[in-house]
Amino acid sequence: MKLEFFEPAEAATVLKCSEAWLRDGAAKGEFPHAVWGKGKIVFTSIHLREIAELREVRTPGPAPQSVRMIGTRAQARQKYS
Repeated sequence: MKLEFFEPAEAATVLKCSEAWLRDGAAKGEFPHAVWGKGKIVFTSIHLREIAELREVRTPGPAPQSVRMIGTRAQARQKYS
């Protein structure tokens, strides 16, 4: 297993974000991280992937076409089709 370790400044460069934002997210418990020694924050390559996935924004697909039904007969036909 190849696991790389990154200090916050290095991790921020990889993720193209600010070091302060990354440290703040780790301190608040929003981002996965490891702590070495007396509170030194360290990120692994797996942590960086998880942080990127946490911040991924997916746009919803197109809304399904609605079927307009008028009257109770049309609704009953729709149930049995």
